Parts: sequence; C-alpha cells; structure tokens
Amino acid sequence: MRDPWRPAMRLALDEARRAAVGGDVPVGAVVLSPDGTEVLAAGHNEREATGDPTAHAEVLAVRRAAERLGAWRLTGCTLVVTLEPCVMCAGALVQSRVDRVVYGARDEKAGAAGSLWDVVRDRRLNHRPEVIEGVLAADCADLLTAFFRNR
Repeated sequence: MRDPWRPAMRLALDEARRAAVGGDVPVGAVVLSPDGTEVLAAGHNEREATGDPTAHAEVLAVRRAAERLGAWRLTGCTLVVTLEPCVMCAGALVQSRVDRVVYGARDEKAGAAGSLWDVVRDRRLNHRPEVIEGVLAADCADLLTAFFRNR
C-alpha cells in the first residue's frame, strides 16, 4: 500500500528548502485539515531570518493554522514535518491538540517524539497525538546532511 503521507511530506520538504535558501536549518512543516485533503498552513524554520528562537517550522505552521481556523485547538488536524520535533515544538503540538504528528527524519540529538524524549506520548499529559515516523526519512535526512556539509 502506498504511504498516504508522502504527498504532504513532499510539501513539507519544499518548505524546508525555503528555509535553507534563507540560511536556516532546512526543516519544513504543513498542517492538514481533519480530513487530510487541505493544507491549512505551512511553515519553515525562520530563526536566522527573524532572530526569533521560537521560529521553528512546527510552531509557525501551528500558529498559522490556528489563525486560519480562528481557534487554538487543532483537533483532528495532522502536522507533517521533515524532522522529529524538538521539546519546544513537541510541547506546542500537545498544547495545540493536533491528532497526529507525522515526521520524516529522526533527531537523535534533540528529538522529543520518540528518539531522545517522548513528550508527545507522555502519559502524564492530557493529550497524546498519534506519532507516525519515517515518511520519506532518507529525503529529509539528506537535505539536512547537505545543508550542514556546506556550512
């Protein structure tokens, strides 16, 4: 069976490439509508561009989706991101109540969706989104590797 998350991950990869052009670490994210047919918002890392340490792809995409929906609860929505979320982003995803987090490459140094920590599935929290990992993982990892090799 074909992976249903690949098209959305390709869009997230496009966002990640935009980050790299601006000198930011190439991470991109999209928020999908509850039925998965519409991209509600997109984002890519903008820390270097804005000087904002919270300007991670996931945070920006979640903010934009909430603004578009007129509600902070993103119940039913899916966030698709090229790199496993960090602790800050994982916390934002729990707080936003997304139903699902889909990511490409694992982040063994700072990942908080199963690699180093598992914030999103911590049973002590009041919301635990489903986590799907490894979608186009090699493509996502290759983009990051190329970026850091050229720095």
